[in-house]
Amino acid sequence: RSPRRRSRSGRRSRSPRGRRSRSRSPHHGAVRVKQEREDHGRRGPEERQARERDRPREQWDRRREPGPRGQEREAQNLREQRAERELQDERRRERRQGPEEPPGRAGDKAAPGKEKPSFELSGALLEDTNTFRGVVIKYSEPPEARIPKTRWRLYPFKNDEFLPVMYIHRQSAYLLGRHRRIADIPIDHPSCSKQHAVFQYRLVEYTRADGTVGRRVRPYIIDLGSGNGTFLNNQRIEPQRYYELKEKDVLKFGFSSREYVLLHESSDKSEANAKDEDEEEEKEEESDS
Repeated sequence: RSPRRRSRSGRRSRSPRGRRSRSRSPHHGAVRVKQEREDHGRRGPEERQARERDRPREQWDRRREPGPRGQEREAQNLREQRAERELQDERRRERRQGPEEPPGRAGDKAAPGKEKPSFELSGALLEDTNTFRGVVIKYSEPPEARIPKTRWRLYPFKNDEFLPVMYIHRQSAYLLGRHRRIADIPIDHPSCSKQHAVFQYRLVEYTRADGTVGRRVRPYIIDLGSGNGTFLNNQRIEPQRYYELKEKDVLKFGFSSREYVLLHESSDKSEANAKDEDEEEEKEEESDS
């Protein structure tokens, strides 16, 4: 062999294949498995202690106590649970039954009789049909409602102070009240109701001087069940009932100091014009028929 070849053969190989074969020996694998088993053996008691520490204190105490004493405690807990359950059941019964009357007064009061059926109007149909500007009107006009030919007026006075005249001949009915959104004649006094009364014109029959029967349009007032009432000539009228109005009648509403005097365009003339009024009523009758 030449000295050049010897020097090459004497060198140690630096290839990765040789290093891998030397590092992975069977002895090295056995040492690793043994170390993992020892670590697992050390972790076992620590995990068990942590699990037992997380358990409820009562279960831990019961397991450590001797047998008879643990059974007594279990029986006592059962009795306490049963007593608490009975107390809750009793409270539920009291809530369902309501407050009980004392035994002495129970016999004094007679048992209430069976409620009788009510055939009065409920107002459900009225809500569907009689709504104005989103507000339910408590009043509906009768079939005999008419627009008058006579030009009626209301003259309001407040403590002898003359207020603007109200012309009330252009409609068949005028709603009076505090609700300005729906009231035809607003009344702002706080003692008045939102829908207080209605000024209504009706076609009614009357008897003439010769005994014949005729028809004419007359003004009426009806109170809609207001809290403080409507007054005709200082007399309170009954609610939900028509009262015929005549010339120079005075109306008041609630505790308001305003007075409304009913007149028409011919009221300032002499009484000799009464025949002309009768003729106008005859014309109204002919036009309505």
